[in-house]
Amino acid sequence: MKHSQSSSYLDLGQYKLHLRNLLPLKPSQAPVLMLHGAIENGRIFYSQSGKGLGCFLADQGFPTYCADFAGRGLSKPTVKDGLAHSQNQLICGDIPALIDALYQQHQQPLHIICHSWGGVVLVASLLRFAHLRHKVQTLVCFGTKRQITVQSLQRKLQIDLVWNRLAPWLCRKFGHLPAKKLKLGADDEPTQYLLDTIAWIKPSPFCDVTDGFDYEHAGREVVDWPRSQFIAAVNDKVLGHATDVQHFMREAGLAAVEFRLLGRAHGNAEDYDHISMLTHPAAKHDHFPELVKWLQPP
Repeated sequence: MKHSQSSSYLDLGQYKLHLRNLLPLKPSQAPVLMLHGAIENGRIFYSQSGKGLGCFLADQGFPTYCADFAGRGLSKPTVKDGLAHSQNQLICGDIPALIDALYQQHQQPLHIICHSWGGVVLVASLLRFAHLRHKVQTLVCFGTKRQITVQSLQRKLQIDLVWNRLAPWLCRKFGHLPAKKLKLGADDEPTQYLLDTIAWIKPSPFCDVTDGFDYEHAGREVVDWPRSQFIAAVNDKVLGHATDVQHFMREAGLAAVEFRLLGRAHGNAEDYDHISMLTHPAAKHDHFPELVKWLQPP
């Protein structure tokens, strides 16, 4: 590895957000903030042995920070400790605090890379708070969609049955979604956050579940959006289907930004899916180097 790893915490009062700091031995690039999706934590981007996109970027000279959302990963307290947390808190409080802290630390705009639902909440935060946009140099979203419109047996099982019906029942029983224990995902979810995601996955206006803020309307007014790339994978059949990724881009007012589909038919080494586009061993020789080139100023 050409980087060191350490942990730090951003104190937000009722909870502390964990950041895994992947710091190059020879920094040469702008800092990167990485935001994970639902039933995940920052480990989707890194490992202690040096695997993952976060570690790859750090080895290329990017100071990289993988955040754990409130209650997840190594953030304190955990969901199991009774932490309540909503999507609105993340959009209006946590994400702005993360961006502000790293911008202040490095005194330059950030690259932000998101996976899945992490991209939804990040886009919402940037649409809502204009002052954040000049602190972001580029935005990259892997498998990011809001609504899930594709119809299939897999969708009926994963979304209609497990996420929309079983998961809320589990929250009532346990006080949170014990996704890790039940092998539904890599980390647990707070009840309100889960319910907020369900409200947005179903056909619905792109408006805040808590206070009604109209993100779609805000997107039509934005003229200073950072350079962005949305990436989907050909074998991502439900959680980040290319159709739904592009639908999210349109409703957020980002239809003109770059869209990329990963798969053998498009010149890639593998037909990736929702997780493997970040974790497959081939990625570090395939689309990771291309992403590094794209992150360079035009």
